[in-house]
Amino acid sequence: MATMNLDKLFLDTLKDIYYAERQILKALNKQARAAQHPELKQAFTLHREQTQTQIERLQQVFEILGKRAQGVTCEAMNGILEEASELMEEAPEPSPVRDAGLLAAAQCVEHYEIARYGTLIAWANAAGKSEITDLLQQNLEEEKQTDELLTRLAETAVNPEAAKAA
Repeated sequence: MATMNLDKLFLDTLKDIYYAERQILKALNKQARAAQHPELKQAFTLHREQTQTQIERLQQVFEILGKRAQGVTCEAMNGILEEASELMEEAPEPSPVRDAGLLAAAQCVEHYEIARYGTLIAWANAAGKSEITDLLQQNLEEEKQTDELLTRLAETAVNPEAAKAA
């Protein structure tokens, strides 16, 4: 059994978020099509573009480490995305309530990503890997911005519309 050290833990977590980002990229198309509210559709589309760039940054991190970019199955992200898929099956018609559920699922995704990137940044800082820290910090800032956008949409439009529809 290999000894666990911070480098291995970092690489394992990097593979986890790389897998997660690639799964999110696939899911965002479905979520954008499923959303009824125009601003929510736009948020999903924008985040899809950001996610593609984030994947490219993660590939740069792998390159810096001299490793092949590859993911490992992230059961946590699979579960979060499965919940969003189930919601779309349970509420097949576009509605404000389905939008509220999709938005909530998207925030779960964002919170997971924020946690992962925060951890990776802390470990990269501890190891003195500033170039890697900078790349991961860019991803983290975009995730935080997306979460703030989703919160604003939830509070000002999507949730009030869902409440009226109930």
